[in-house]
Amino acid sequence: MALTAFTRPGRFWRGNLHTHSNLSDGALEPAEVCRRYKAEGYDFIALTDHFIGLYGYPVADTLPFRDETFTTLLGAELHSGAMQNGELWHILAVGLPADFAPADAPHFRPVEGQETGPEIAARAVAAGAFVAVAHPQWSGLTLSDARSIEAAHAVEIYNHGCAMGCDRADGFSIADLLLSEGRKLSLIATDDAHFTEPDHFGGWVMVKAEENTPEALLAALKDGAFYSTEGPELRGVELGDSAVTVESSAAASVILQGHGSAAVAAHGESLTRTEVPLARFANSPWLRVTVIDRAGKRAWSNPIWL
Repeated sequence: MALTAFTRPGRFWRGNLHTHSNLSDGALEPAEVCRRYKAEGYDFIALTDHFIGLYGYPVADTLPFRDETFTTLLGAELHSGAMQNGELWHILAVGLPADFAPADAPHFRPVEGQETGPEIAARAVAAGAFVAVAHPQWSGLTLSDARSIEAAHAVEIYNHGCAMGCDRADGFSIADLLLSEGRKLSLIATDDAHFTEPDHFGGWVMVKAEENTPEALLAALKDGAFYSTEGPELRGVELGDSAVTVESSAAASVILQGHGSAAVAAHGESLTRTEVPLARFANSPWLRVTVIDRAGKRAWSNPIWL
């Protein structure tokens, strides 16, 4: 059994799903943000400015920046309701309609009686968006918080802006616990770029689709037909009877992770086809793969469900 990203028709398209402009708290105009991502070799971008009253509830109009080699997905970072720590929810929504109705979120502080985080996430999914729980470690998200977002498609497991700005980039702890509870979630890496520090071009998704169009990309994201990376390439992940076979660009380590403490690593030089045994995973309902190159850069698969 192979992951859908490596079996479905099409090719891989490189994109960033979490980006800000000066429509909210980013430094650059939307046109310049899109220009820079295109110049860096990206095939698509989602401009996801903060959807609060302070900025006029923006869903950035990036349609003028699409061309035959570069496309955009409409989106926003949604905020409404308090998490357990009393701070406002941050929920990434990619593929929003331009007229998505605002919550009562005038600023970055919770307001009594406003929509909860789970409610606005569910409303975004109902409107057609691909929804992810943003930067769990940065937000101080608890497992109880994460469990409440029942509509989410994904968890942000690497956030480059959080890595550079506060060394809180990780979402794997929350994601792995949810996977072990049976939540069918995918895993995304993003920039969360504001261009106010070196927070850009550090983490992205590679989405498998037949066309570089918003419709095809969004359908592939919802189907989990992608992997996330800081640079290394995943070229195949296949589950056999006794091992998982991973094909990749040259790697120094290939690690298989599962429920609880289950993990097995293979180390070597210029690994491109690696078999990782499954004996440790007899009690795990899911598996995922991490590939690490000699520079320490990582790529991550979506979960394999057993």
